Amino acid sequence: MKTNFKIQGTPNSPVLMFSNSLGATMGMWDELIPDLLPYFRVLQYDTRGHGQSEMTEGPYSIAQLGNDVIDLLDELNIDKVHFCGLSMGGLIGQWLGINHPERLYKLIISNTDSKIGTAEGWNERIKTINENGMSSIVEGTMEKWFTKGFHGSNPSRVAEMTQLFLANRIDGYTACCAAIGAADFRDAIKTISVETLIITGDEDTVTNVAAAEKIQEEIPNAKLKVFHARHLPSTELPTEYAETLIDFIVGEATFDRGMHVRRTVLGSEHVDRANGNKNEFNTDFQEFISHYAWGEIWTRPGLPKHNRSLITLSMLIPLNRKAEFKMHVKAAFNNGVTVTEIKEVILQSGIYCGLPAANDAMHSAEEVFKELNIK
Repeated sequence: MKTNFKIQGTPNSPVLMFSNSLGATMGMWDELIPDLLPYFRVLQYDTRGHGQSEMTEGPYSIAQLGNDVIDLLDELNIDKVHFCGLSMGGLIGQWLGINHPERLYKLIISNTDSKIGTAEGWNERIKTINENGMSSIVEGTMEKWFTKGFHGSNPSRVAEMTQLFLANRIDGYTACCAAIGAADFRDAIKTISVETLIITGDEDTVTNVAAAEKIQEEIPNAKLKVFHARHLPSTELPTEYAETLIDFIVGEATFDRGMHVRRTVLGSEHVDRANGNKNEFNTDFQEFISHYAWGEIWTRPGLPKHNRSLITLSMLIPLNRKAEFKMHVKAAFNNGVTVTEIKEVILQSGIYCGLPAANDAMHSAEEVFKELNIK
């Protein structure tokens, strides 16, 4: 099965994987991504029968859709991910938590239930769509997806989502309807052992707050977040939704966020060594670095970490801080910077910072390349 996917972010960051709602595509998550990239490598994909992914013969099952996730991770050589799925994607997340907890760090299941609706109700929807097309349910779907306030304040976004919904291939959509109608995790959900966050909207009529609270009771130590939204809070409140994911996976404190990003850039070995060398004299300085440099600046979404690495190298060259420069040459590779880009930064610095500084930087970079066996 050919799965359409997109992966963004620096190679040393943990992977956060998103699974779309029924009738949507991986693009439903796009507004969240800039806020998440300082912390994660983000993997989006279109569920089977949706978007640009292959549409095989239906009906599908949630197990089949879950195995598509495992196959994609295997294809990309990714062992474990943080997984966030909404509605149908939330059912897929539950299946993964039940059957493949070893592939998950943390699990976020959004606007979903362990049993969504009835088989009869889903069969009726399939019948309606087969007879009358996607347009026959689009108005009701948009009402369920978004609050009245969002309809009034964001008509262009609603119109965009409407067209996206109408573009669904009927056979792919109905095959997934069958998968949702047959899914029932009411007993098995109790076996989910990975740390789990449940998200819903206070006006969600499809998977309401009571359903989310019931799931929270069933999954050990699960957390619950309720937004003022309907079925797609990630679209209604993208910034708040992204912030909730960061809080849950990384932590709410600026220091915790700084330590997370510091590890993704410099590597855990370096950070552990720095922490191991802390003493009464330098502890305050180490915490100052993690809080302000890494927690306040490197977490900002305005510049990719790749660009921040190039900027940092260019500023360290005229300062002639060899140890710091070499550390950030190593870190640059964790942020996806290439040898060619490092060379170009040094050449550019030779013009604007002086040839002696650039010459020292060139030698320092070569020392790092030799140490890392990079040619």
